[in-house]
Amino acid sequence: MSKETIDLLVEGGKAAPGPTTAPKLSEYKLNIGEVFKEINEKTTEYAGMNVPVKLIIDKKTKEYSIKVGTPPVSSLVKKELGLKKLAPEKEEEKKETTKEDEKNSKKAKKAKKNDTSKKEKQIVIMGNLTIDQIIKITKMKRENLLAKNMKSAVKEIVSSIVSMPLTIENKKPKEFLKDINEGKYDEKIKE
Repeated sequence: MSKETIDLLVEGGKAAPGPTTAPKLSEYKLNIGEVFKEINEKTTEYAGMNVPVKLIIDKKTKEYSIKVGTPPVSSLVKKELGLKKLAPEKEEEKKETTKEDEKNSKKAKKAKKNDTSKKEKQIVIMGNLTIDQIIKITKMKRENLLAKNMKSAVKEIVSSIVSMPLTIENKKPKEFLKDINEGKYDEKIKE
């Protein structure tokens, strides 16, 4: 086979040759600056997101083609909500501990160890998506999804959001999936 594929994960519009890609491209006598300029042109719409890119090189003719994939759902969600991260910032307070604090801390740990009651974990919701935003994300990812129709594609996207600290139309993603199954959003989710 005379073609080689190099898989890259680049920041949209800011791709640069790295220690693994530069030697590989110079091995095929490609103009590295030109290749990365073209990658950056093709990925500018995904600025601020990591984008999968396939660089397909014909070993004999030294010609190449660039195929740009779509970013992961989490990256599209972060961009849509204007978030840098999908996890809450941890607030760490630094204070000097005294011997009294250490004793109290040990007592608290023992009490916690002996406590058998179940405690619910407090989840901090990082954002709320609308149905329109879900549809927009679905349309961006549509060609990479296995769903046969738009409604199934939307459900696939919502299913990947279940593990994220987000709500959709002020509901937990699982509750939102039930609403989709009941047909509450069929008018908006047209092909």
